Amino acid sequence: MRVLVVEDDPGVREALELGLSLEGHQVRAVDRPKEALELLPWAEAVVLDIFLPEGDGFSLLKEIRARSEVPVLVLTALEEVEWRVKGLREGADDYLVKPYSLQELLARLEALARRARREGEVLAYKDLRLYPRRMEAYRGERRLSLTPKAFLLLKAFLESPEEVIPKEALMRKVWGEVVEPATLEVHLSALRKALGEPSPIQTVRGYGYRLSLP
Repeated sequence: MRVLVVEDDPGVREALELGLSLEGHQVRAVDRPKEALELLPWAEAVVLDIFLPEGDGFSLLKEIRARSEVPVLVLTALEEVEWRVKGLREGADDYLVKPYSLQELLARLEALARRARREGEVLAYKDLRLYPRRMEAYRGERRLSLTPKAFLLLKAFLESPEEVIPKEALMRKVWGEVVEPATLEVHLSALRKALGEPSPIQTVRGYGYRLSLP
């Protein structure tokens, strides 16, 4: 994993760089926001100290989130709950309070990387592609303009292509409960319209729906 460490304490920075490198990760360690942003496209995970010599870590965290969905693990010496909450609300994926063990930091980074890989996976079938984390869907090279419910419907179909999905099961996947059949039909109609022809969504009368293309 390519890990970008943003830490103002030289001793901590060097220790993190050495420890992460010994575990097989590629590491770049900096102490200034400008350098961090320049290296951001390279990084697969960021370890970010809240206290920095130029500006504060929260401002840098906001800027990172405006540019990337890379997992961010925040380091802080502040134990108060409100600071931890602030970090999570500003876009951090996890946090560690100093002092911490290197093994715990490694375990948390690896967990974040696994989650990011799962969320970043593409769901694909024939000429359809859907990126759950990016909230984007394509048919061929055409990006689809979908409502939130239509997006979730397409995601449900792409998770089980060519399988018949009962109406009630589809409702629970999208709404979390059984809704009025007319509600489901309205959103399915919108999805079909967005997908265009030939329609990949087939109605299996008396049972449910199936995503299928020749």
